[in-house]
Amino acid sequence: MSQALLASGRLLAGWRLAVGIAIALFLVLVPRLLPPFQTLQLSYGLIFAIAALGFNLLLGYTGLLSFGHSAFFGVGAYTAALLVKYMGLSSMEAFVLAGALASAVTAALFGAVCVRYTRIFFSILMLALSQVIWSLAFKLFWVTGGTDGLRVPTPTLLGGSVALGAGEDKLVFLTHRYYYYVLALFLVCVGAMWVIVNSPFGKALQAIRDNETRAEFVGVQVRKYRWIALVVSGTFTGLAGTLWVPLNGLTTPDILYWPFSGKIVFFVVLGGFRTFLGPVLGAVVFNYLETYAIGFTVYWQMVLGVVLVLLVLTMPAGLVGTLAPLFARRRRIA
Repeated sequence: MSQALLASGRLLAGWRLAVGIAIALFLVLVPRLLPPFQTLQLSYGLIFAIAALGFNLLLGYTGLLSFGHSAFFGVGAYTAALLVKYMGLSSMEAFVLAGALASAVTAALFGAVCVRYTRIFFSILMLALSQVIWSLAFKLFWVTGGTDGLRVPTPTLLGGSVALGAGEDKLVFLTHRYYYYVLALFLVCVGAMWVIVNSPFGKALQAIRDNETRAEFVGVQVRKYRWIALVVSGTFTGLAGTLWVPLNGLTTPDILYWPFSGKIVFFVVLGGFRTFLGPVLGAVVFNYLETYAIGFTVYWQMVLGVVLVLLVLTMPAGLVGTLAPLFARRRRIA
């Protein structure tokens, strides 16, 4: 019996490795296999997937639902935009470092107020604090550009060694060089998050999620661990915002508003917040659904809403949470 289980475990591990290699190979070949528009959409999907990974550390592994993650995404985006406007920087590495740091500081301040609360109280406090950031983006219009926003030109990559050449098509640059830059950071974030959730720290977060009282009795410092989880989650989300803004070319207060937080929540719920890769798939799928709904009809909000409601009703565990057991059952039958 034990040998059969061991063989089954090895088969499952081998299958997962093969699928992972196939997906990684596909992602590397995307600019050669897909047209520029599809590559651009996948870049957006990968960026949103980084935000979803960060958010899922809080929801799926710590058990805290936040309606304020648009603040971290927006802080990352605005940090890059402000560096362009007021310091004249164009280095993507400077944007990434500054955006991640600013988002981490924002998350640390939010956490100092919020982590002593749980459930709906935590969610509403995060929402309220994020709306403070949103209102500041409007009120300080002489700094942030107000509703007009701030433009961010195409940055230089890898310390300036990779840049948009004279006469080079910006779309080609974004769908090739910048795509690979996003892909590299995405893979780094996936690897880093995998290490985090499988570390003793990650196991402690899961213990807090499952039974806060029991975790506290065995010595876990619940508030401290929640605060660290929020800081890490905010840093990932802020990094996503920093990567998003050069691709979009413009940042406005819309990304700080609460509906954008709801979109991040839906990434995770759609893919399956009880799984590691569910949020990644959910972010990519949601981005494509939204893009094609907008192109299909002026009533795209209604169409997208109906599709998403049907997906949630038919797949309450999310895409990965529903499909993974089906594939496992088919492998056992085979």
